[in-house]
Amino acid sequence: MSEWVFLCVIISLLLSLLATIVGVMLYSGLLSEIIIRTGSPPIKNITFAYKFKEEPYKNYGQLFTECCSIGPKLSCVGVFYDDLKKAQGQRCRYAVGSILSEGGTKPCMELLQLYEKCGFNVFSFPEVTHVVTTSFPHRTLLSILLGVRRVYPRLDNYIKERKLCAHPFLEIYRGGQIQYMAPLARQGDFYVPEVRQVERRLSREDSGSETELSGSDSASEYSSGSGIMLSDSRESSPALSSVQLGLCHDRGHDEDRGYRGESAAESSVKVLDWELACEQQAEREEQAHGTSNEKNFITKKGGIVAGGEE
Repeated sequence: MSEWVFLCVIISLLLSLLATIVGVMLYSGLLSEIIIRTGSPPIKNITFAYKFKEEPYKNYGQLFTECCSIGPKLSCVGVFYDDLKKAQGQRCRYAVGSILSEGGTKPCMELLQLYEKCGFNVFSFPEVTHVVTTSFPHRTLLSILLGVRRVYPRLDNYIKERKLCAHPFLEIYRGGQIQYMAPLARQGDFYVPEVRQVERRLSREDSGSETELSGSDSASEYSSGSGIMLSDSRESSPALSSVQLGLCHDRGHDEDRGYRGESAAESSVKVLDWELACEQQAEREEQAHGTSNEKNFITKKGGIVAGGEE
């Protein structure tokens, strides 16, 4: 009998726990109706203090907690610049902060200085006429997760079906509601300065990698050539050109000798032998030329003498 009582108690506890979980999920917005429309925005022009991050979206809850701890009575806003499906790792860019003023009101200087002291930056968003917007209940922490799972896929389908250009996505937390909004105009005014800095950095990295590739190609092409500027050789004097040609010719012979495996000493000996042979040949030519000149002179002299005698 006691075993049946114990078993019934366990079953009742499990059922109570399950009912509690279901009740919390329903209360958090599990079956809440989501109506997406195109129209006026839920907020006017705002000035807010924010922190920018470039990391996975799952970490943005820490910034919301920090904002609420500094200004618990202020509305929070999150701006998400990358597609949830496409963005991965460190390429997820977002800004989270607290709304300091809206419309024509001026922000409180004390709060402004307090946020700046905590490392927040200040930026303003303009008021636009048309946005894609919807709302979701914000009653528990689970409401944020349910909103991400339920709202964003419908927003994405709504924008694609109507071929709209709506970005970035904003989440405004106030009055027990999460207001989702994507502007249809002046989208560039909703990008904080840090986003532009990241884009410039990425573009420099891409251009740098392309430059390195092109530079290596050009360097390989240059190294394969002779490295001699043709314009300089054409503008040089004939004597300098002959000297350069002689040097190139000698260098070519030296390279050929090096290729055959000869030593420097052997090469120098051959050069001396070649010079001596050239000198001897020149002397022989001079002697032969001198002998021919003497013979011609004697022949001419003999002809003159013979003519005189006659």
